[in-house]
Amino acid sequence: MDEIHERLTHFEPITLEEMDNVRLLDRLDTKFTFRVEKLPLLLEEMRDDYRILEINGSRISRYETRYFDTLDFRLYLHHHNGKLNRFKIRFRKYIDSNITFFEIKLKNSKGRMIKKRVQVPEIEDMILGPAEELLIQKTKLPSDLFRPVLNVFYSRITLINRNSNERLTIDTGLSYNCFSREKSFPFLVVAEVKQSKAATSPFLALMHRQHIRELSISKYCLGISTLVDGIKKNNFKFKITQINKTDHDN
Repeated sequence: MDEIHERLTHFEPITLEEMDNVRLLDRLDTKFTFRVEKLPLLLEEMRDDYRILEINGSRISRYETRYFDTLDFRLYLHHHNGKLNRFKIRFRKYIDSNITFFEIKLKNSKGRMIKKRVQVPEIEDMILGPAEELLIQKTKLPSDLFRPVLNVFYSRITLINRNSNERLTIDTGLSYNCFSREKSFPFLVVAEVKQSKAATSPFLALMHRQHIRELSISKYCLGISTLVDGIKKNNFKFKITQINKTDHDN
C-alpha cells in the first residue's frame, strides 16, 4: 500500500464539490478485476489523464454498504438470472466524510445504470422515513418485504477523466460479513469505468494493452454467492473462479 499511496501523490486533486459535475447517476459501467500488485504501474500510466478525488487530505476513501433483499433473495436471483430492469437496495456510508445515503440502483433493459438516492443520518436495519418513501416511489414495493442480508467494506480511489465525462473507481481491501460468516479478498482490485455514453477512455485502452479482460459481477452478487449456502449461482461460477484465482495466485 505504501507504493500505491506514493503513486497517488502524482495526481492533481479534485474536490468533492468539483466532482459533482461528474456524478453519473445515469451511466454505462464496465468492470475489471486484477491483482493489487499491478496497481502501482497502472496508476503511473494514468496520472496524466485523470485527476484524483481528495477528501480532507485523503486520496483513498473508506466505504461501508448494507444491502437489503427479500427472504428468498429475489433481487439477487434477478441478477443471477439476467432479468432486465433489475435493481439493488442499499445503505452506503462514506466513512471519511461521515455521509450516508439510502440508494436504489437500477439496471434497465438498455444496460444503463440509474441510481437514485436520498441522504439519511446513518445505516439502518430497517427502511424507514425518506428511505422508505424513495423505495415505494421507485419500486412500488413495501419496505417490510426487505431485510438486511450483506455488509460490504472496501477502500476506494476515485479518478476523474480530464477530457471527458468519465469517472473511474478502484476498490481494494474488499471484505464481507453475512449472517455471522465473513469473507475477504485482500489481493483483489475491482476497477469500474462509469461513462454517460460509450466513449474513448484512457483506462479502457490501458486495460487492452495490459491484456486485462472485462469481468462484470456486482460486489453484492459476489458476496451473496460466496457466503449464502444453497443459493443458486451456476451463472456466476466462472466469474467466481476467476476472482478467486486472481485473489490467491502469485
